[in-house]
Amino acid sequence: MAKKVVKKKPKKKALRVLLFGVASCAFMIYFFGFVVNVSLDIVNKYKEKEILNDKLLELKEEEQELSLDVEKLKDPEYIARYLREKFLYSKEDEYIIKIPQGE
Repeated sequence: MAKKVVKKKPKKKALRVLLFGVASCAFMIYFFGFVVNVSLDIVNKYKEKEILNDKLLELKEEEQELSLDVEKLKDPEYIARYLREKFLYSKEDEYIIKIPQGE
């Protein structure tokens, strides 16, 4: 008599391959999403770095201007001339005549 051989292994193997394939696809989608997210963060950080470098240059220029002003303000003659021009102070025997501008 011939014995019937029941083969259930191909179903288990196919199910195992299917589950492994689905898990692999899910991992790859997650991984590529993560890579894209990190790449976008890097691009944004480079843009932010450029903006901050521009701001740093502006602040350094402003610092140089302010340093020049500080050096000028250490000179008493400059302070005297500045106050006379700004607040219309005068020396002895000196007259101030204010001329309207724009006419």
